Amino acid sequence: MKQNQRQKTGRFAAVTVSLIVLIVVMFFITLGAGVVSISPAEVIHTLLGQGTDRQDLVLFDFRLPRIILALLIGAGLAVSGAILQSVTQNELAEPGILGINTGAGFAVVLFIFFIQDSLTGTLSVFIMPLFALLGALLAAFLVYSLAWKNGVNPIRLVLVGIGINAGFSAALIILQLKMDPQNFRQATVWLSGDIWNAGWPFVMSLLPWILILIPIALVKANALNVLNLGDDIAAGLGSKVEGDRLILLLVAVALAGASVAAGGAIAFLGLVVPHLARKIIGPLSHYTIPVSALIGALLLMAADMVGKNLLAPMEIPVGVVVSILSAPYFIYLLIKVN
Repeated sequence: MKQNQRQKTGRFAAVTVSLIVLIVVMFFITLGAGVVSISPAEVIHTLLGQGTDRQDLVLFDFRLPRIILALLIGAGLAVSGAILQSVTQNELAEPGILGINTGAGFAVVLFIFFIQDSLTGTLSVFIMPLFALLGALLAAFLVYSLAWKNGVNPIRLVLVGIGINAGFSAALIILQLKMDPQNFRQATVWLSGDIWNAGWPFVMSLLPWILILIPIALVKANALNVLNLGDDIAAGLGSKVEGDRLILLLVAVALAGASVAAGGAIAFLGLVVPHLARKIIGPLSHYTIPVSALIGALLLMAADMVGKNLLAPMEIPVGVVVSILSAPYFIYLLIKVN
């Protein structure tokens, strides 16, 4: 038993180090790639304060905050998906599919439409995640309550989530039709999944959510493992089933809401990444949560780089790139579940 545990710990350490190395490599590649190409040596010199004014502007004001946002959003959505799949014991659970992302997006667009212009400075940037959280909580409550019928069937949960998603999407269209053309275009691109207004204020508004909520998820990882055994067994082992489930659901919804506020409604990331993590490291949550965070951060940073550079100078929203890569896997899971 101890030898098996040491092997799992060693594998987890090797996977973690490998993912961190890949993230660092992709980080420097992404910093240098773009309309204004900067070599790896120039990137390092600029980061050390030895670059030109133009290189400082490109790296520190445009690319670096966008990359950090991609890392934070990717980690947040991936961990949210991992928690939702474990809590609901549903392989198809994911904040985008269940309508949580769209609910958060609806609240953010309401905030932009009615409130943002009345606020000064960067205050709106820090208030926006709170509105996203309220929208995400509303969507999660509607999905879970409507899907409940002597328990929650995985397929029913997904179908209700799709319905709630469609309802919020219709409400979003009504709001967009009342916007001026520029705001309409901005909202459309953002809702497709776009790291919009990437700047340091957005980084600072999202960073506390990630730094607080992901550690909470790690602390509750053992409770998540017990919940996977079923409610009766979990209760028999002394777990506070409903209390643990509520805390974990709130963490998942808050991570999704805050991530949507910064990066739009990026779908499928929270679905695919936890599956990849479980295939690599196994089902234990204290392994899958950190591995999911790292894979999600790496995947979204890479997708954002592809979206920025594939058809440059035109940009493809990162959510579109992620959907193209992930949709076939979602179809495979639907077939598998049926």
